[in-house]
Amino acid sequence: MKACTIAALLVVVAAASADHLYKDYYSHPKYSYNYGVADKHTGDKKSAGEVRDGHITKGYYELVQPDGVLRTVKYISTPKGGFQAQVINKGIAGHPAHYHHHGHHGGIGGGRGLGGRGGVIG
Repeated sequence: MKACTIAALLVVVAAASADHLYKDYYSHPKYSYNYGVADKHTGDKKSAGEVRDGHITKGYYELVQPDGVLRTVKYISTPKGGFQAQVINKGIAGHPAHYHHHGHHGGIGGGRGLGGRGGVIG
Protein backbone atom coordinates (compact mmCIF):
# COMPACT_ATOMS: atom_id res chain seq x y z
CA MET A 1 0.00 0.00 0.00
CA LYS A 2 2.83 2.39 0.82
CA ALA A 3 4.43 1.60 -2.55
CA CYS A 4 1.22 2.53 -4.41
CA THR A 5 0.89 5.80 -2.49
CA ILE A 6 4.51 6.73 -3.14
CA ALA A 7 4.15 5.87 -6.85
CA ALA A 8 0.98 7.98 -7.09
CA LEU A 9 2.72 10.93 -5.43
CA LEU A 10 5.66 10.64 -7.84
CA VAL A 11 3.27 10.73 -10.81
CA VAL A 12 1.59 13.88 -9.44
CA VAL A 13 4.94 15.58 -8.81
CA ALA A 14 6.20 14.64 -12.29
CA ALA A 15 3.03 15.99 -13.92
CA ALA A 16 3.28 19.26 -11.98
CA SER A 17 6.93 19.65 -13.00
CA ALA A 18 6.09 19.02 -16.67
CA ASP A 19 3.59 21.92 -16.62
CA HIS A 20 6.37 24.30 -15.63
CA LEU A 21 8.59 23.09 -18.48
CA TYR A 22 5.98 23.58 -21.23
CA LYS A 23 6.41 26.69 -23.36
CA ASP A 24 3.95 27.92 -25.94
CA TYR A 25 5.99 28.84 -29.00
CA TYR A 26 3.06 30.33 -30.90
CA SER A 27 3.43 34.04 -31.37
CA HIS A 28 0.97 36.44 -32.93
CA PRO A 29 2.04 36.80 -36.59
CA LYS A 30 2.51 40.47 -37.42
CA TYR A 31 4.65 42.02 -40.16
CA SER A 32 4.67 44.44 -43.06
CA TYR A 33 6.91 45.03 -46.06
CA ASN A 34 7.18 47.17 -49.19
CA TYR A 35 9.59 47.11 -52.11
CA GLY A 36 9.88 48.50 -55.59
CA VAL A 37 12.02 48.30 -58.73
CA ALA A 38 12.33 50.88 -61.51
CA ASP A 39 14.93 49.99 -64.16
CA LYS A 40 15.21 52.79 -66.73
CA HIS A 41 17.28 50.65 -69.10
CA THR A 42 14.77 47.81 -69.47
CA GLY A 43 11.60 49.62 -68.46
CA ASP A 44 11.02 47.06 -65.70
CA LYS A 45 8.81 48.74 -63.11
CA LYS A 46 7.12 46.90 -60.26
CA SER A 47 6.28 47.21 -56.58
CA ALA A 48 4.63 45.22 -53.84
CA GLY A 49 3.58 45.51 -50.24
CA GLU A 50 1.89 43.39 -47.62
CA VAL A 51 0.63 43.72 -44.04
CA ARG A 52 -0.26 40.81 -41.79
CA ASP A 53 -1.84 41.03 -38.36
CA GLY A 54 -2.90 37.68 -36.95
CA HIS A 55 -5.00 35.74 -39.44
CA ILE A 56 -5.65 38.71 -41.75
CA THR A 57 -3.27 39.54 -44.59
CA LYS A 58 -3.70 42.48 -46.99
CA GLY A 59 -1.44 43.49 -49.82
CA TYR A 60 -0.87 44.52 -53.39
CA TYR A 61 1.53 44.13 -56.23
CA GLU A 62 1.87 46.28 -59.28
CA LEU A 63 3.81 46.02 -62.53
CA VAL A 64 4.04 47.55 -65.96
CA GLN A 65 3.39 44.76 -68.43
CA PRO A 66 5.44 44.45 -71.65
CA ASP A 67 2.56 46.06 -73.59
CA GLY A 68 2.70 49.16 -71.35
CA VAL A 69 -0.45 48.42 -69.32
CA LEU A 70 -0.14 48.99 -65.57
CA ARG A 71 -1.53 45.97 -63.72
CA THR A 72 -2.38 46.32 -60.03
CA VAL A 73 -3.53 43.38 -57.92
CA LYS A 74 -4.96 44.14 -54.48
CA TYR A 75 -5.71 41.20 -52.21
CA ILE A 76 -6.93 40.20 -48.78
CA SER A 77 -6.86 36.85 -47.06
CA THR A 78 -9.02 36.04 -44.02
CA PRO A 79 -10.02 32.79 -42.31
CA LYS A 80 -13.67 33.20 -43.33
CA GLY A 81 -13.32 34.74 -46.79
CA GLY A 82 -10.16 32.99 -47.96
CA PHE A 83 -7.98 34.67 -50.58
CA GLN A 84 -9.74 37.41 -52.57
CA ALA A 85 -8.00 39.43 -55.28
CA GLN A 86 -9.01 42.46 -57.32
CA VAL A 87 -7.15 43.01 -60.62
CA ILE A 88 -7.05 46.51 -62.12
CA ASN A 89 -5.50 47.26 -65.53
CA LYS A 90 -4.79 50.89 -66.53
CA GLY A 91 -3.67 52.05 -69.93
CA ILE A 92 -3.97 50.99 -73.53
CA ALA A 93 -2.00 48.01 -74.72
CA GLY A 94 0.67 48.80 -77.27
CA HIS A 95 3.43 46.82 -78.89
CA PRO A 96 5.91 45.43 -76.38
CA ALA A 97 9.22 47.25 -76.37
CA HIS A 98 12.10 45.23 -77.81
CA TYR A 99 15.49 45.47 -76.19
CA HIS A 100 18.63 44.47 -78.05
CA HIS A 101 20.80 42.28 -75.91
CA HIS A 102 24.43 42.01 -76.82
CA GLY A 103 26.46 38.96 -76.14
CA HIS A 104 26.53 35.35 -77.18
CA HIS A 105 24.03 34.43 -79.87
CA GLY A 106 23.38 30.85 -80.76
CA GLY A 107 24.64 27.56 -79.54
CA ILE A 108 26.96 24.91 -80.84
CA GLY A 109 27.81 25.25 -84.54
CA GLY A 110 26.97 28.89 -85.14
CA GLY A 111 23.60 29.13 -83.46
CA ARG A 112 21.59 27.01 -85.84
CA GLY A 113 21.28 23.93 -83.68
CA LEU A 114 23.77 21.14 -83.34
CA GLY A 115 26.08 20.92 -86.33
CA GLY A 116 25.09 24.34 -87.71
CA ARG A 117 22.52 22.90 -90.15
CA GLY A 118 19.27 24.31 -88.89
CA GLY A 119 18.85 21.83 -86.06
CA VAL A 120 19.52 18.67 -88.09
CA ILE A 121 21.80 16.30 -86.24
CA GLY A 122 24.05 13.94 -88.14
